[in-house]
Amino acid sequence: MANDDKKQLNPWLKLVLDLGPLVLFFWANSRFGIFNATAAFMIAILLALAVSYALTRHLAVMPIVTAIVVVVFGGLTLALHDETFIKMKPTIIYALFGAILIGGLWMGKPLLGYVFEQVFELTEEGWAKLTLRWALFFLVMAVLNEIVWRTQTTDFWVSFKLFGAVPLTLVFGALQYPLLTKYRPPEKR
Repeated sequence: MANDDKKQLNPWLKLVLDLGPLVLFFWANSRFGIFNATAAFMIAILLALAVSYALTRHLAVMPIVTAIVVVVFGGLTLALHDETFIKMKPTIIYALFGAILIGGLWMGKPLLGYVFEQVFELTEEGWAKLTLRWALFFLVMAVLNEIVWRTQTTDFWVSFKLFGAVPLTLVFGALQYPLLTKYRPPEKR
């Protein structure tokens, strides 16, 4: 299995496929309410996976897990007509990713190294530190989502998903640049 043989998506198309369903969810909620937005989100995330697969003939684990959680919790939201389930979805995804990353570290395997080895070259110590940082970030985001959905209106929570969680993730990712440069293998500096 050679990772080099995998087709890669254009970065702009990947961004659209990653953020498009969330933007659609935000827009649909503002026009049609949380239940219609949830249905649109479920369809959009499955379409994004299908397009990604059609173009690359492979799917990454994180988008698959995210889609499964969206479909399960979105389905519960619609079937039970209870918005609590879709609001819990980010908490579950963040907590799951955080727990998986910490579990990998506990077993001596910094899992981000396996996911991003084609993008970054880091020392083992660098991968371990980056994995720990992202694990903790995901756990903090899980707690933050719980606080927001339990204390704010649905519209505020939806806005937070797009205008809070996405920028926080981008800023956190950008703040990892010094680590990425510090822990590059010596021959790559």
